[in-house]
Amino acid sequence: MGMWASLDAVWEMSAERRIFGAVLLFSWTVYLWETFLARRQRRIYKTTTHVPLELGQIMDSETFEKSRLYQLDKSTFSFWSGLYSEVEGTITQSLVFLLLATLFSALTGLPWSLYNTFVIEEKHGFNQQTLGFFMKDAIKKFIVTQCILLPVSSLLLYIIKIGGDYFFIYAWLFTLVVSLVLVTIYADYIAPLFDKFTPLPEGKLKQEIEIMAKSIDFPLTKVYVVQGSKRSSHSNAYFYGFFKNKRIVLFDTLLEEYSVLNKDIQEESGMEPCNDGEGDSEEIKAEVKNKKQGCKNEEVLAVLGHELGHWKLGHTVKNIIISQMNSFLCFFLFAVLIGRKELFVAFGFYDSQPTLIGLLIIFQFIFSPYNEVLSFCLTVLSRRFEFQADAFAKKLGKAKDLYSALIKLNKDNLGFPVSDWLFSMWHYSHPPLLERLQALKNSKQD
Repeated sequence: MGMWASLDAVWEMSAERRIFGAVLLFSWTVYLWETFLARRQRRIYKTTTHVPLELGQIMDSETFEKSRLYQLDKSTFSFWSGLYSEVEGTITQSLVFLLLATLFSALTGLPWSLYNTFVIEEKHGFNQQTLGFFMKDAIKKFIVTQCILLPVSSLLLYIIKIGGDYFFIYAWLFTLVVSLVLVTIYADYIAPLFDKFTPLPEGKLKQEIEIMAKSIDFPLTKVYVVQGSKRSSHSNAYFYGFFKNKRIVLFDTLLEEYSVLNKDIQEESGMEPCNDGEGDSEEIKAEVKNKKQGCKNEEVLAVLGHELGHWKLGHTVKNIIISQMNSFLCFFLFAVLIGRKELFVAFGFYDSQPTLIGLLIIFQFIFSPYNEVLSFCLTVLSRRFEFQADAFAKKLGKAKDLYSALIKLNKDNLGFPVSDWLFSMWHYSHPPLLERLQALKNSKQD
């Protein structure tokens, strides 16, 4: 009787509490699933202690061990920070307004960010920031975020209020315009607030980039080098801009001849950067070569060939279309659900139904199952796009250089080359290194 009585009690629960309970149950189910995947991948980090045969002639044991320990530390950090976020999210996110919520999140997230930067990243040689720089940067980011978020949110809420039965159409159009404006102005007006952008000097690399862009009709107008080394030794490259005004941005850490970190390595080893290496022992030269960061010009061109492949194959446009279709669907479902009083009651709002709280509840909680499925589908699509962009670089004759560039970037970023297949399938938007190398291998040998 006790068991049946309990079931009857559950059935007789109010609709509001059942909704709240279902939301919490799904939230924790997702967290447990993510934890399960992370534990599988962590087992790979612990048990894979030798360089795979495919990389035996390319990756040395020391770098392999460094990357293994780096990923182990990051997986531990992700577990504890994820656990904290799960607990903090279910308690506070429905109880505070936008500014207080973002301020609270910034303050509570600060210790985790500090630990990640000055313990994890510092321990494994990536952090280049001082504490003063970090704090100044964090304050600046918070202010810039609020300057954008608060006016945009206010206008969005006003549109929802006055939009009538079809407010979801106007709200979607508004967010579409805002997103396009932000993408347009980000690199020119927002990013320079945090990093220094300088034009790539005239020379062979710039000429070859312009020739490659012209060969595929990429409307390149400028090439910048961003001083990413003042933050981290991680490297990156990207392009931005609409229509006939495209720009390419290269991190200085991507470029072997521009990286400040390489100059530091030469100074530590006692080698003079201005000479031809004569008089230096073979051991010292080999050590410097192994520690050197970034890619040679040919490899940089191969990486850009991959990135330009995303543009030529329409991946950028396809992602924008998918994003906007998803945004429209979400606003439509929001319009259907916003009138349900039980949603607000389930989160403690008995006497009022604030639109902002409705947005938080529906987009962050009710849509959670949909968002998980969508995220996985986008991950699968992203991996497909990455293989296609690699194949495009092959057609440009960059297979061999891309092959070596991928290995160097993996080494520089201490990426672990072995992955649990299920963890990889669920989380990695880029295919694992060994899979990409295998796809490039035949072409490289031709």
